[in-house]
Amino acid sequence: MNSRTGTPQEIPVFFVQGSDRLCPVSNRTIVKQKTGDDETRPTFAFPDFLLSVFRLKDESKSSAFTCFFLPYCFMQRRSPFTLLGLLTCLLAVLIGCAQEPPVPLRVGSNVWPGFESLYLARDLGYYKDPSIQLVSYPSATEVTRAFRNGELEVAALTLDETLALAETEPNIRILLVTDISNGADVILGKPDLKTLQDLKGKRVGVESSALGAYVLSRALDQTKLSPQEIRIVSLGASEHELAFKQGRVDAIVTFDPTRSNLIAGGANLLFDSRQIPGEVVDVLVVRQELLERRHATMKALVEGWFKALDYLAQNPEDASLRMAPRQGVTPKQFLDSLKLLKIPTLLENQQLLSQKDPTLIEGAKRLSRVMVEKQLLKRAIDPTPLLTDQVVQSLK
Repeated sequence: MNSRTGTPQEIPVFFVQGSDRLCPVSNRTIVKQKTGDDETRPTFAFPDFLLSVFRLKDESKSSAFTCFFLPYCFMQRRSPFTLLGLLTCLLAVLIGCAQEPPVPLRVGSNVWPGFESLYLARDLGYYKDPSIQLVSYPSATEVTRAFRNGELEVAALTLDETLALAETEPNIRILLVTDISNGADVILGKPDLKTLQDLKGKRVGVESSALGAYVLSRALDQTKLSPQEIRIVSLGASEHELAFKQGRVDAIVTFDPTRSNLIAGGANLLFDSRQIPGEVVDVLVVRQELLERRHATMKALVEGWFKALDYLAQNPEDASLRMAPRQGVTPKQFLDSLKLLKIPTLLENQQLLSQKDPTLIEGAKRLSRVMVEKQLLKRAIDPTPLLTDQVVQSLK
């Protein structure tokens, strides 16, 4: 309120994070400070060339204002400030800036037994650090989309999905091999379908992802059928079980936990990943710049993973009781599903990611060639620069 005219005075203000102090900016570029009696008095002339920079409209930018504008305000005040007072204020501002909470490391995955140890680690308290945040998605397609859109810092993907991602984002890196499918990825058919050849003219449900298309194409390689001789039905991973049970498809390209549930209900196994050994691999992916900038958090993430694996090995009954509910299966079904996975140890990860064990790099090169042949990639991807042992080598 203007004390001379009795009329309100409109003054755009800066909101300083962590403080109730207001530093208003008038249209005449005069910085005024609010006093206790609803009056404002000029304190200093604010340079015109900086006005547009600091006329902030949203509170999310207030930390920049706190760190850079407020010290300037204190130094330019015409009211007397002792040197000690100035240093005290500047120290308070710097501490406020330094104590901003870290941005969470968001780790995204779909529901898959091979990724479940992440959630076991969280359940056991190995991820007490609030900077690690697990995010679950209904399908791998949505995990990939979220990673592309910057909604995730780390993505749990299959190796073929990683190669497809690297086609447009060559700066991604594989920091951990979580598992290698050895029968967990399957094609299941209705009871009257006995072989892959019986799929001719049938409706086959498949997720519109690189993995679903890849498994189906590799299965068809073993028959005389072409993709044109079957009827493809695009389904999200969360739709697989219901679509099969309702008869909307005759066969389904799927994986656990849907695999376990459908086989228990009488579905026939027509094909599984044991017939393409080493080709369906699951990994954790991160961008190179983030790997360098947040190495300590990445190390905590991977360290928690291996601690959870140790707990699973030593306490399988308790671990399965914790892990099975998220998968929607019984503890016994969950433990059975793990038998269809090869889960590399820390030492094996170090060997695979350093390429001292050539199994992963050779398999990835072969996978890239097959994906080009199947038109799942536009060009072959060299997987060599994608592998990094930076994090696993830092663990003992």
